[in-house]
Parts: sequence; structure tokens; C-alpha cells
Amino acid sequence: LSALTKVMDNGGFCDDNYQSGSSDDELVDISEVTVDFSEDVPPLDRDYSAGKTHGGGEKSMTSLMDLLDDTVPGIGTYEDFNTIDWVREKSKDRDRHREIANKSKQSTVALLFSISDAFSGWLLMLLIGLMSGALAGGIDIAAHWMTDLKEGVCLNGFWFNHEHCCWASNETTFQERDKCPQWKSWAELMVGVSEGPGLYVVNYFMYVCWALLFAFLAVILVRAFAPYACGSGIPEIKTILSGFIIRGYLGKWTLIIKTITLVLAVSSGLSLGKEGPLVHVACCCANILCHFFTKYRRNEAKKREVLSAASAVGVSVAFGAPIGGVLFSLEEVSYYFPLKTLWRSFFAALVAAFTLRSINPFGNSRLVLFYVEFHTPWHLLELIPFVLLGIFGGLWGAFFIRANIAWCRLRKNTSLGHYPVLEVVVVTLLTALLAFPIEYTKMSSSELISELFNDCGLLDSSKLCDYSGNSGGTSGSVNATAANGLGARLAGPGLYTAMWQLALALVLKMVFTVVTFGMKVPSGLFIPSMAVGAIAGRLLGVCMEQLAIRHHERDIFRGWCSPGADCITPGLYAMVGAAACLGGVTRMTVSLVVIMFELTGGLEYIVPLMAAAMTSKWVADALGRESIYEAHIRLNGYPFLEAKEEFRHKTLATDVMRPRRGDPPVSVLTESGMTVEEVERLIADTTYSGFPVVISQQSPRLVGFVLRRDLVISLENARRHQEGVVSMSPILFTECDPPMSPSAPPAVKLRSILDLSPFTVTVHTAMEIVVDIFRKLGLRQCLVIQNGRLLGIITKKDILKHMAQMANRDPDSILFN
Repeated sequence: LSALTKVMDNGGFCDDNYQSGSSDDELVDISEVTVDFSEDVPPLDRDYSAGKTHGGGEKSMTSLMDLLDDTVPGIGTYEDFNTIDWVREKSKDRDRHREIANKSKQSTVALLFSISDAFSGWLLMLLIGLMSGALAGGIDIAAHWMTDLKEGVCLNGFWFNHEHCCWASNETTFQERDKCPQWKSWAELMVGVSEGPGLYVVNYFMYVCWALLFAFLAVILVRAFAPYACGSGIPEIKTILSGFIIRGYLGKWTLIIKTITLVLAVSSGLSLGKEGPLVHVACCCANILCHFFTKYRRNEAKKREVLSAASAVGVSVAFGAPIGGVLFSLEEVSYYFPLKTLWRSFFAALVAAFTLRSINPFGNSRLVLFYVEFHTPWHLLELIPFVLLGIFGGLWGAFFIRANIAWCRLRKNTSLGHYPVLEVVVVTLLTALLAFPIEYTKMSSSELISELFNDCGLLDSSKLCDYSGNSGGTSGSVNATAANGLGARLAGPGLYTAMWQLALALVLKMVFTVVTFGMKVPSGLFIPSMAVGAIAGRLLGVCMEQLAIRHHERDIFRGWCSPGADCITPGLYAMVGAAACLGGVTRMTVSLVVIMFELTGGLEYIVPLMAAAMTSKWVADALGRESIYEAHIRLNGYPFLEAKEEFRHKTLATDVMRPRRGDPPVSVLTESGMTVEEVERLIADTTYSGFPVVISQQSPRLVGFVLRRDLVISLENARRHQEGVVSMSPILFTECDPPMSPSAPPAVKLRSILDLSPFTVTVHTAMEIVVDIFRKLGLRQCLVIQNGRLLGIITKKDILKHMAQMANRDPDSILFN
């Protein structure tokens, strides 16, 4: 079986000229994109005669084209902004396996080749894990150093970040562990002041300048060298994994620029994370490494299995969560995920996590920056505030998606989209100006989440741990805790200050995350969403803690509090809130919970996480079915057939197929009787990506389907290398040669490029079944027949436009943005 191309506006090939003025070239809304086709698609004008013998005689002429599929590079490949043929690719892979298995029984060399072929997939996973882990470790180290560079520099070595600089110092006190003589702020270096308003003003100015410099460099590098390096990358990865071709999106320049600019963007202090872009980076690594393995380089379906595993690797190195990464790939990203891919994803994620652990980018022997351990058990009634956090996460997710899509649509449809550099600089300036005065927005989002997840111990000096008892002692005093009992957990002045600063930080994070996601710099969404939820969770946790302490004698709180122990863990609320908000935005459930307990080590808190994640998804789904990634896929008009979206309308195939009533008949080829000139004229006059082949115009019984690209390459190759081919040469798709006069020019036999078993449905087939067929088999098009006669064609584009029309959306938005 083979299902072929969407008959869609795709530009035309003819006479060495590919006219790219079609709508598909505008699919990705990135200006000034230059795509290099040379790595993936052989040029149409390549000389294929090298190494072949073209002796004279009619036999060599007529047999030359019979093995076209094997001898001519370019046959069976795909153009940019087209969908792959899953069925044909899987069929090619099965044929390749069958051939290798047969040859392995004939010689020892062939047997060794068979073993190496079977092992190559695991070797590729090993290389992807090593490369992605190494890059992620480098990104973490560089981002941490450059974030601290905005505040000062280490005198012992400028390459040390703040924490590493003060590690070796003997003059660091525990209360002021971040201060040491070796670390100098910019004010101390430039004007020699260590206190007073001058210190604040100079540090403020340098903080803003560094932020602007980093953001400006990031957006300039993206625009100049790799426009595809902007954004999260996950919407495009999902589209590519569904079978769509976006040449250059996973190329070497995209990898290099995304790695560099991701460090710059994170260090600039913008409200974005590196987790989503790390998935893109891992997929770039996988795509590049696939070129060294023939079976993955030549088969787009096999390559997508590798990219699914690479998505798992990206999450594994982003969060230090290998199991969560595999589940993320399975639940959120992958379109086709066989069991073999599950095993290989697990292996690749394991290798990547081991590599990251060996690099130890955070210096704490952990895979993640905010590993925490909570010691107080949660109480059953606490499920109520956990569910409330889930409701907040769902509301935030629905609000964020609508607000962000509205902002991105405004960027697309107004002159704002013509000034991406100015937009990034202005947003960075506002972010830096408003973030510096507030402690919790000045620090990086990862440090903020680590602070909010933290369970206050006896030696913590953070404002969030400033509790005072009747005698005014802090929780840092063991004597005060013992003397005051529960009174030692009453909120102190530092905690009240932290609370209003967190409330202000919550508002700023919300606003800046909405306008930042989608700008022309690498921008992830996981960490900002988690930061919003963690702030809300910590605020609620502190409120619940104070409520339980002040009313511990009431029945509802009885047994919660005991002298010398915490009643409630506010850090747990921050963790649950982070999961709820991330779930509301991405609509993840199983993978989210696993990522969160791998991220924090909070294995015993799975039930609160599950409750919050499910509540968040229910609330967000009630307000809008799409996750942020699906919303961006629809905004960009990518041809993605969402498996979660149900089709409930009672339409038939005849309602969707083309041609419609009043349209000219479908363009077809006949299996014999057409000349090279007629076929070339048909190609030049149409923009379709393929043509049905019928017996004759008078008897339109379906024979098969041929791709436009295969047809063009075959005709050009025949004109170049087959002697005697002229415009009047007949085109034959038949198995047997029809009788021809001796003076007739030689025929061009194209039977080998003909798909003899295209998918067909009848005019009475319900569209619900047709949509299911397209989803589950990854079809590009199917032909509509009645009693064997060809009546029309339904493409993936037609399906998407019909579904948009049924949902009262603009059908012309599909594939035209």
C-alpha cells in the first residue's frame, strides 16, 4: 500500500525550474529564510551517468528506465513543506530488511553487515545521548555564569560564577554566604563604592546594559544565521514528527545558533526557559547524526522514530528526568511511537542523563538545580488547597494561551512583526527595569523556583524562612523553636515583605511570559509556567501554614501541628502549583507528574501532584481544548492532524473531495497514449503534487498514482540519458509495450515510479472514517472512486480545511500563513 502527496499548491517543476511561488513556501512565518536543499535533496540537474555504461542499442535504451527507482537519486524524496508518505516509507524499510535478511544467509560478510545494521540504531541512540548531554551541560554552565555576569565578576577568574567563586573563600559567613572578597559587583569595580545609593544605581545600570546586550546579540544571530532557531521549537517538532518536511529546521546552523542564542536569551533575564529549546537542540543532534547512517538518512519514517527518541532526550537533559522524558515524547510530541522506539528512547535518555550527571553543571552532584526533600507528611484535607491550585493552574493555562495567541496574531498582522529586533530590545529593557528592584524577579527563574521549593530548615537565612515567636527569635534558632513551640512558626517581618514581593513578582511574571513567548529568540515555556505556579503555590502554602498555626486548636487542624515540627510545608504547595500551571499550559498529565517527582525527588507526594495535574487539565480543557503548542501549530497553519480532536459531523467523502461541482475535471495521466510534451505541459500548467493514472480519458478506471517530483526527475533523466527521447516520445505506465511503428521515437517507461495501490474510498464513505484513516495511517491523500471509476481526490489539506469549516474557523488559514 502506498498513500501519496496532498494535491496542494506546491509550486511547479519543469525544465530545471522549481517555481516556489506557491502558498506552501509561506508556511513558516519567518522572514528572509534561505534553505539549503543540498544536504537532503539531490538537485534535479545532477549528472547520473557517472559509473554507468550507456552502450548503443535499443535494449539499453528501453531498459534504462525500468530500474529508475533504484538508480536515480531524488526518486522517492520529498520537497520542502510537503508531507511524507508513511506507508511507502515503511514499505521501503520492510523491503530493505527482507533483502538484508536474505543476503545474510549467503555469506559471512553479509551476515556481519546484517548485525551492524541491527546494532546501528542503538549506536545512534548512544551518540545522540552523549552529544545532547554534553551540549545541555555546556548550556547550563554558560547560562549560570552569564546570568551572574550581570551582577559582577570573580577576581580569582572571570570564568567562575558567583557560587563557585565563593566556594573556596574562608571569609564567607553562613548568613551572607553569597558575599566574599573574591566576588566584586560592578559598582565596586568601576566606582569603588560598596554601599550607598551609588552602589545601587551603578549595579542597576550595568544589570540593564548586560541584559540588553545579551538579548540584542541573541536576536541578531537568529535573524542573520538561523531564523528557524527562534521560539520553543516544540510546535514545529510535533509537526515534523507527524510527517511534515521543514528543510533546515533541524540543520547544523540551526543547532549552532540555537545553542549559542539560548544561553544569551536565558542570561538576559527574559521570562523564558531553556527546556523547550533543548528538545529542539536534541532533535537537531539526532537529525545531523542520522546522516551518518544510511537506513535513517534515506528513510523519512525511520528518521522520525529517531527524532521521537531525541525529544525524550531533550526533556531528560532539561529536567534531569529520563523516565519523564520518554513519557513526554509518548504523550505530547510523537505521532508514531512503536515499542522499539520506546526502548531506544529509554536508552538514549539514560545515556544523556548519565552524561549530564558526569558534567555536573550545578556542582551539587544532582541532575537538576532545584532538588528538594520534604520531611513533613501531607494531610488528607490538604487535597482541598491542592485542588484549588489545580483550578488556578487551569485558569492560568487557558488565560495564557488566549493572551499569547492574541499577542502573536497581533505581531503577525501588524507592523510589529516587521521589527523583531526592536521588539526584543524593548521587552528586555522593560523586563530588566522592572525586575531589578524586586529580589524574586531579579534572580533567574530556576533560582526562583529553587528558592520557592525549599523547605525551611534551621539554618536558612532567606526571607521566606523568617519566622518569629513570642520572643522575636527566628526559625534559625534552635533554642527559640524549643522555647516557643508553635509560636516559633509565626510569620516574621521578613516573611511579610517576601509575600508582597512575591505577589508583585507573580503579576510581572504573568505579563512578561505572555509577551515573551513567540519572540524571535529561543524561548521555552516550562520554567516560566512553573515559576508562576510556584509563586502562587508558595503564597497559598504560607497562608495555610499561618492559618493552621493560629487555629491549631480547632478540629479541622487538630493533629496537624506539634511542637518543634512544621505544620505544613509551603515548599510542597509551590511544587504542586508549579505542576498545575505547567499542566494548564501544556495539558500534560502522566509525563508531568513523573517529571515533577524526578525533578524534586518528592516521590511520596505523587497524589497531590496527580490531583493538581488532573484538575488543571479539566479546568483548562473546559475553557479551550488546545494546548499552547497546538494553538501555535494552528496559528502558523501547519498541516497537523490532531489525534485528540474528535470529528463528529455527518458529512461524506463526496462533500469534501475535489473537484467540486462546477470545477474542471481532475487532472489525470493515462497509462498509455500521452507524449512527453503533453505530460510536461500538464506539469507546467498545474501546481499539483501528484497525478492519478487511469486507463484512458474515455474509461477513467483507476490504475495508480504518480508523484509530481518523481515524474519530473524521471522525464529529465530520460531526456538527458536515454537516446532518441523527444517531445513526441510516448509515456508508458503499462507493464507490456504496446505495438509501435519502427519509425516511432523510443518510449519512456515509467512503470517503476507508479504507485499501483493508492488508498481509495467511495463517495459514500463517512468523513469520520476518512479522518480516522488519515490519522492512523499518516496518509497524504486518498482517491475517491465509484465502481472503479475515478471521481475525485481528498488531500490532507482538504481534511484540515473541512474540519476548520465545521468548527467555524477560517478554512483558508490552513497552509496559507
